[in-house]
Amino acid sequence: MSARLNKKNILTIPNALSLFRLILIPLIVWLYVGKQEYGWSIGVIALSGFTDILDGWIARKTGQVTDVGKVLDPIADKMTQGILLICLALRYPWMWVLIGLFVLKELLMAVMGIITIRRKNQVNSAKWYGKLCTAALYCSIGLLILFPDLPLAAAQVISGISAGALLFSLVMYCGFYSEVLQKPNKMKTEET
Repeated sequence: MSARLNKKNILTIPNALSLFRLILIPLIVWLYVGKQEYGWSIGVIALSGFTDILDGWIARKTGQVTDVGKVLDPIADKMTQGILLICLALRYPWMWVLIGLFVLKELLMAVMGIITIRRKNQVNSAKWYGKLCTAALYCSIGLLILFPDLPLAAAQVISGISAGALLFSLVMYCGFYSEVLQKPNKMKTEET
């Protein structure tokens, strides 16, 4: 994999957009927590989401899909989601349960990803169930930020939907990585 890490694979427009999303995180926190400007917070979150969609589209259209991007893009996503959940936990204490589930899912996926890289020399892109989970999280987070006066029961239902999406995604990724890791390595097969 290290042979594939060069300027051409690192300095790409999609990777720059992922870095931009990371830079937006402190602005979102400042707007939501510091200024309590919920409308502006949603606007910056929407900009972040748009650049997430845009970087994937540009990468595929221009052939700029790189291993660096396959790692950097989800890091930007997970950092943004995690920080947003922490921001919401300041208003909704039960969010810490959702944060715990989120951290567990991401840690397990990181470990499985590292094992896959080491054993298979392979970096995998996000799957549809991961994208579904991301969409559910962003919709839930967006609703809770945009409507801070939602009834408690409605906010808990929205959080429950996010928890369900996280669990579904985790189960699906565990199955995916299990399948990938059980396949024989191509290089070992060719050597024998």
